[in-house]
Amino acid sequence: MSKSEAEIRAETIRLELHRHSHLYYVESRPEIKDSDYDLLFAELKTLELEWPELITNDSPTQRVGAEPQKSFGTAEHSVPMLSLDSTKNLEDLVRFDKRIKDLLGNNPEYLLEPKLDGASIELVYEYGVFVRAVTRGNGQVGEVITENAKTISSLPLRLLSSNRVVPETLSVRGEVIMYLSRFEELNKEMLKKGLNPYANPRNSASGSLRQLKSRVTAERPLELMIFDILQCPDLAVESDAEGLEMLKDWGFKIVPEALSVTTLNEIEKYYRSYEDRRDELDYEIDGVVVKINQLDVRKELGNTSHHPRWALALKFEPRKATTRIRKIVVQVGRTGKLTPVAEFDPVVVGGVTVSRASLHNREEVERKGVRAGDLVRIQRAGDVIPQVVERIEEENTPRGKEFRIPNNCPACETEVIERGPFSYCPNRFGCSAQLKRGILHFGSREGLDIEGLGEEICSMLVDKGLVSELADLFSLKTEDLQTLWKGGKKAADNLFVAIQEKKSIDFHRFIYGLGIPEVGITVAKGLANEFGNLPALQEASIERLESIDGVGSIMSEQIYEFLHSDITSNQISAVLHQGVRLTPPKISRSSEMAGTTFVFTGKFIRIKRSEAREAVESVGGKVSGSVSSRTNFLVAGEDPGSKLQKAKDLGVKLLSESEFINKIKQ
Repeated sequence: MSKSEAEIRAETIRLELHRHSHLYYVESRPEIKDSDYDLLFAELKTLELEWPELITNDSPTQRVGAEPQKSFGTAEHSVPMLSLDSTKNLEDLVRFDKRIKDLLGNNPEYLLEPKLDGASIELVYEYGVFVRAVTRGNGQVGEVITENAKTISSLPLRLLSSNRVVPETLSVRGEVIMYLSRFEELNKEMLKKGLNPYANPRNSASGSLRQLKSRVTAERPLELMIFDILQCPDLAVESDAEGLEMLKDWGFKIVPEALSVTTLNEIEKYYRSYEDRRDELDYEIDGVVVKINQLDVRKELGNTSHHPRWALALKFEPRKATTRIRKIVVQVGRTGKLTPVAEFDPVVVGGVTVSRASLHNREEVERKGVRAGDLVRIQRAGDVIPQVVERIEEENTPRGKEFRIPNNCPACETEVIERGPFSYCPNRFGCSAQLKRGILHFGSREGLDIEGLGEEICSMLVDKGLVSELADLFSLKTEDLQTLWKGGKKAADNLFVAIQEKKSIDFHRFIYGLGIPEVGITVAKGLANEFGNLPALQEASIERLESIDGVGSIMSEQIYEFLHSDITSNQISAVLHQGVRLTPPKISRSSEMAGTTFVFTGKFIRIKRSEAREAVESVGGKVSGSVSSRTNFLVAGEDPGSKLQKAKDLGVKLLSESEFINKIKQ
């Protein structure tokens, strides 16, 4: 077979596999046997092995997972992914409906959908080919998880074009879920492998999407359901219902049982139907969504900074169950906070077995008046986090002693201090409980990302006296680590190598890994980008810290106090003394480029879109999927789309592909 013949055959197979995948995973009506599908897949893989240049991004062979990533990049959403205003009270629905009618002067048409309880993502397509997936994040910016999303079988890598013309660009919003039946199977497999099972399907879906190894994501039974078109130039539909049909024609699995209605009675009937059937469904929902169906009316009503004015989520009451508290224990957290935790007889709440719940602080325990031996009502807040709702009164039933937070830390005996309703152990790294959690946080995925340094290993390192401060991690020898496993030389060698590899670490990861109170990965990146190195950060005043985006007055004081503590300073010095080097952020501080926004349109010859995005971010800029008044540059390749005209109308500076490359180089 010649190369040209192979190219034609590969494209034919790809189209056929796309069609059969859609029939199997989306429409549940397969036309061929699994064995016949496997034969086609194997033939395509053979062709691509012989001619690697024939591999395309939308090839079904690319679903199996890419090489492990070091971290996730971020991207701005095409349009903000807002959250919905929500309520559990149907009277709020009446007020919502009245407000809409008063504004419009007529009766609106609503589209109703079940509110799926999973992980929300944006998918972007260019010329019908899937190019990017981004988590919701903060609604404006999310993490790029493209390679992981590719592994979801119900996600079309190429849009179907037999019934609808495929747009130049398309951005859609969907929910990644895990069916309850598949979730139970996954947890059984996890237990067989000696791994901790997931708490619930939502956490499982979200955690699977954010695996650095996409081959792990490929092994997870994830499903994707689409419910909204975020952006599509020249969208030729007038209603959300029509949009769903368009999405279906393009090959997406859409949200189930969407229904158009015009009355409050119909909305309540739909709500009650799902409420009654909730435990019979094979997927988690936490309510129903009420949306204006007409798109022009939505545009007229607009949005607040947090949610659209044209939609409302009617949430279900949390599922509840009754059980008995056996004891209340005190858990010492990473920051030294002492948290009372109720341990009770295992009980199933909403399909998930729970046996413990946080009581938050001493005032919360006093308010609820719970003790060991009490019968209590349990619910899962947001159908996720277990909560003790209330104590149930009983006659002639013995109760335990009234609970009191101890005067001394249960882990290290240091005298406890009080800050408002909370109690803290001030012995930071000298407390074994804080040290264990501090090491775990230090080596976590967003910290130093030390593979194999899990909770159990961290506990053993401290309990066996191998680690008494963070710096001790880097002086561990393989013979030390072998004591953690019986005959585990290979595991010990792997962990030793994993730790030593992190002696060169990105500055923002080090900041995050230190465990500064309230400082998450986004703030850590902001601090790293702003100061560039550790001495500059350590010298910053409270006022200077507060000027950083995302850092408020309270957080700036906490950062300053943490960095100027003798304990912290000694810990940092000891770590650096072990040869750990902090890599400064790869961001240009050019006044011309920092903070600029780029948009790309058309096809590019010399550079890939992913490379262009990385190049922009490397000089302090960001990439957007749509042209607006905030756009600084539009980079136009061959056959540019409607974005070009819009950029001209707004006076946005235009760059060719060559001009863009030269500008970035400069």
